[in-house]
Amino acid sequence: MNTDRISVILKRFESPDDTRVFQKGKFELVHLGGMTIGRATYEPGWRWSEHVGPALGATRCSVEHVGMVLSGKATAAFEDGRVFELRAGELFYIPPVPHDSWVIGDQPYVSLHFLGADHYAK
Repeated sequence: MNTDRISVILKRFESPDDTRVFQKGKFELVHLGGMTIGRATYEPGWRWSEHVGPALGATRCSVEHVGMVLSGKATAAFEDGRVFELRAGELFYIPPVPHDSWVIGDQPYVSLHFLGADHYAK
């Protein structure tokens, strides 16, 4: 095996490739291995429909999400009234159906996004 052709890429969210900043939050993106991985960091009081949507001319997010909650709690709230809590340690799938989201409690919410990061808050 020719080890001259093997390369490993290491990146950190402390030096993201892109950062989307909005009131009470930010979404950092890292491009790696053909993927875009996002890290969402939201402060208590953050709400998608108030702090992200207006800049996009939208009242709900329609991006599909697959991710994992690292810390804190937030919701995925659908137009039909269903509200799901996302808690630290949980993996989540949110379909590309209009939804709102907000931080629960007084702790910041942090999650990783493995699907949908390219299109989030854009």
